[in-house]
Amino acid sequence: MDRYGSHIAALERRAERDLQTFDPAEAGPDDATSYLREGAGQAIWLYVEARTGGRLVPFSEAELSALQDAMNSWLELYARCHDVDLEAEFTVREAAEVLVETRNIRDTAQLLTRVPDRREEVRERERDRNETVEST
Repeated sequence: MDRYGSHIAALERRAERDLQTFDPAEAGPDDATSYLREGAGQAIWLYVEARTGGRLVPFSEAELSALQDAMNSWLELYARCHDVDLEAEFTVREAAEVLVETRNIRDTAQLLTRVPDRREEVRERERDRNETVEST
């Protein structure tokens, strides 16, 4: 097993577990953010790390497929937290390119999935900002 094999396997298992335990009745924006930060973002960043830093780390077909499947599972869960049913079929390379460009996993997810609608996302961020100001 190479340098990333066990980490990819752990991500794959966690994504499967998250899919099995997902409850749409209890899912909300905090869950969506968690699926991005703790899931999809971790998978994408592992790919970025392996492809940068002066040495290209090769992935087997199975590893790349597992990494991609895990990432897409979390992007689907992210969308479902926004009441959108989505069948994610993004490549991890495509997601990595967007993440490197945006430097933000929420923006990456929104650009890939189109969820939430940009106008809705602006309203959410404004609401979050107002709540932060009110709590201080």
